[in-house]
Amino acid sequence: MDDEDDPVVEEIPVHLSKALAENLYVLQYPVKSATATFDDGRVVNCCVKPINQQIKVDYALDTASRHYDAFKGEQFALAADGKQRDKTQKLTFRSGTMDKQSFLSAKPIEDVGRYLVCVMQDGEMHATPLKGIVAMRQMFSYFDKQDTRTKAEQKAERDADGAADDEELTQVTVKFAENERMRKAREKSFNYLSEMEAEEPWCETFWHEKTSSTAELEKQKLFSGTGAGGSGRLASDNAALNVRPAEYMELLISKEKTDRNIDSLLPSKVVCMHKLSHLPLEDQLKVLLTDAKVITSQQIFDLLPNRTLPPEKVRRVLMKVGWLIRGNWVAQAEYVYPDGSVSGTNGVTAEQMRNARDYILYRFTKCDRLERSQLVTITQLPVEEIREILCSIAKLNPADRTWSMLLPSNEASLCVEEQEICERQAAYWKARTEFFNEMERKSNIAGSSGGGSGGGTGGGPTSKRVRKRSTRDS
Repeated sequence: MDDEDDPVVEEIPVHLSKALAENLYVLQYPVKSATATFDDGRVVNCCVKPINQQIKVDYALDTASRHYDAFKGEQFALAADGKQRDKTQKLTFRSGTMDKQSFLSAKPIEDVGRYLVCVMQDGEMHATPLKGIVAMRQMFSYFDKQDTRTKAEQKAERDADGAADDEELTQVTVKFAENERMRKAREKSFNYLSEMEAEEPWCETFWHEKTSSTAELEKQKLFSGTGAGGSGRLASDNAALNVRPAEYMELLISKEKTDRNIDSLLPSKVVCMHKLSHLPLEDQLKVLLTDAKVITSQQIFDLLPNRTLPPEKVRRVLMKVGWLIRGNWVAQAEYVYPDGSVSGTNGVTAEQMRNARDYILYRFTKCDRLERSQLVTITQLPVEEIREILCSIAKLNPADRTWSMLLPSNEASLCVEEQEICERQAAYWKARTEFFNEMERKSNIAGSSGGGSGGGTGGGPTSKRVRKRSTRDS
């Protein structure tokens, strides 16, 4: 069929209201006709079971009507409550005659996710999701009470006649150990579900007439509130999609669910960019410095989720979590090797790894290249641990088997503020010079704290061992 043959007659805006989405039920009365309704009925009692989602409503009967059989009403009340009324039990009919009829809910539909309650106003449709749909069927519990009382009276008469003098047979039941499969099957059985429903107490509720002010206020919640009065169009400032693209994506995607799904796919200690945007600035910089190993200031600004932050504020926080080595940023050792951690190969403590990392960074402030063998001798750490530290900040030069920083020197492009940061951090390295010199003295390697003992090409000449020719006779 062509579109020309089936033109659009009218466009109706549809709004979604969720104010009553968790409390809205539809009560159906399948045994009542379309004409015999309860529109004018008077509710004398209403109870609910929230867990099992059951509803019980008692409607008053017009006992003064000429269609009401007073004799039958008294007989039903007498059958339900008996001649000798027990004051300890709740009476079914307090007036002594059948003056009400009760309706109990049943679930004809379990999945109500496809159903909505819609109202039309000013050419707009407002839809509210349903919590449940129940079918109200009349209860005849007074007949059950009559049967129960009759059986109890008959048993009492038999006991009075001496039937209880005979030895009574006791029924013995045997219960076997219940495994998980049997337990799940039992919990799905009709008897178990019936017991669970019976154990939950009824909660009495207030019934408000449909013409009451409370009912009118609740009906107003069926409207989403985004309409534009009688114009039939959405106001531009209240349009549901009148948001920026980023805000619209946040409304569509659950942040907790997204973070949980992404975290399950990422390796350990890796933070996704979506989760990074919700961390404080200091934690964001810790993650960036730790993951990037060596990074420039411009790269940090480009990777931050909020690129509108003032550069001065970012640099102030960077001073707390990183070192500016040859114009590039590296994470401080305490964030790479936190307290209580050990190295992955030989289990070296975090304090020893931090001291070794600080010494290597200190040497890079003096030298362009370092030799691993000399670092092993000075730090007294295994070769694997020194290699682990070097791989996090440096790269191996195959030509001379020395190590240099991952990124080339960037000192020439530092701004004034970054130059001041270098001067402040230089005071920290100067304060630790004595500790580093002590490490070198213990390793019996001569040299000052400048470059003579580091083995680097930029720190001065280094002594080379020369193998002497043996003079022994072969």
